[in-house]
Amino acid sequence: MIGRPGSTPWLLAWEMRLAWRGLIARRGRKGVAAWAPFVIVAALMLALGVPVGHFLLAADAPGGQPLVVVVAAASGMIFLLMLSQTLASAAETLYDRGDLDLLFASPIAPRKVVAVKFLAVALNLYLTFATFLGGVLVSAALVAGPRWLGGLGLMAALALAATASGLALALGLIRLIGPRRTRTAAQVASALIGAAIFLAVQGPMLLGGSRLNPWRELWAAAERGEVSLPPLAALPLRAALGDPAALAILGGGAAVLYAAVTFWLGERFVAAAAAAKGADVTRRIAAPRPARFSAGAFSALVRKELRLLLRDTALLSQVFLRVLYLVPLALVLARAAARGEAVALPGAAAGVVFLAGQVAGSLSWITLSGEEAPDLLASAPARATMIMRGKLVAALIPLAAILIIPLAAVVWLSPRVGLITAVGAAAAAVTSGLINIWHQKPGRRGEFRARRGSTWYAMWAEASVCGLIAAATAFAALGSVWALAPALVAAGLMGLLRRNEAQIAEALRAA
Repeated sequence: MIGRPGSTPWLLAWEMRLAWRGLIARRGRKGVAAWAPFVIVAALMLALGVPVGHFLLAADAPGGQPLVVVVAAASGMIFLLMLSQTLASAAETLYDRGDLDLLFASPIAPRKVVAVKFLAVALNLYLTFATFLGGVLVSAALVAGPRWLGGLGLMAALALAATASGLALALGLIRLIGPRRTRTAAQVASALIGAAIFLAVQGPMLLGGSRLNPWRELWAAAERGEVSLPPLAALPLRAALGDPAALAILGGGAAVLYAAVTFWLGERFVAAAAAAKGADVTRRIAAPRPARFSAGAFSALVRKELRLLLRDTALLSQVFLRVLYLVPLALVLARAAARGEAVALPGAAAGVVFLAGQVAGSLSWITLSGEEAPDLLASAPARATMIMRGKLVAALIPLAAILIIPLAAVVWLSPRVGLITAVGAAAAAVTSGLINIWHQKPGRRGEFRARRGSTWYAMWAEASVCGLIAAATAFAALGSVWALAPALVAAGLMGLLRRNEAQIAEALRAA
């Protein structure tokens, strides 16, 4: 290990080792298959850096106003993305904090524990962004010159500043709304920041304001002198170009901000951690409401699963976030419908069906695989098929509420297509739920925020079947008999995926 036990380097090395273990555990698979997605994305980033390098090389003046504006905007976007990750990490540290209680009880000063934990957050942020964006910078530097490697230093300063800002914001939320609600607010805010950035970048192009890339529009506006920024806005570009003074100013400012936040708010974070623990205990030991017996085991199971789903709003926010990423698709389809294009409405129907299948898959994965007391259910005087049906119904009820608005919009445009869309959405939702019944991967529900998905096999099967059903829905909306082809293929694939009750039980015992 690095350093003596209890020192800052020693604690930081342990934090990074724990982060690495968590990453390996989240991957689930071992060997080449576990890291293939990372290798593919890194290769794509390296390839993307080549045209970026040619663009930077062709720029008339590396310090000109257009490049200043674009680099400042990109730095702001990266900072916000890092801030969203820091918010999620702060909530996780407060509530799912593992060894935090043990460290606070050790001879190590609590303020040092907090400082090192959030320094590890900053380092993990930097390594994550440098792994992907660093590939773009390295390739661009090979084309445009090594001075652009200063962007790696700029990202380090942004990571440290975002960590300090996220910590201060998390503590501000605790002071404003209390520790119990902060976890949900931080998780939801983290998800919404990422979605808002995605929509802000893609929205102008999708709304039809221009056919140009938004970055090129920003460049053109800066060339025309329509964008004015303060003199300090040139610091990110100068730092990206490797200017030692700019790197010192940004890096030193971020370090001072981090030191100030950890010094002034370190003790408050310790108190907030204790308050968060107390909030959880209070919630667990609070006197329960008088129970009302349901009409039967099925309705009791559905109510129980719905209650557990509604309690974990942070996990639900991750599931429903994918709905926001389909907003650009809705914008494109709305533009096409306004122009009277024939494929607009069938395309909207296919999008709604695929969305229904994906959300149903995530919700049924949570209810079916995330059971905290599987032994208790196994010993209950109820058939396993009834339990699975109850969990599936509980997963589909929130989905029905989500689909009301998009289905109503399609029905308003065309009642016939709306009916076809409703049938397709129901088919996609039920098939995704059945796949999660047949191919379960049990685990504690608290672990699902890290796993973010079922087995790769089940996820592939859901996407394939939902895509086929969406295609069948689109063809049916067009009035084409070709709708039968993808529908029959989806039915055949479901037949291959099906497991009977004995096979499911055997697979669960082997898991």
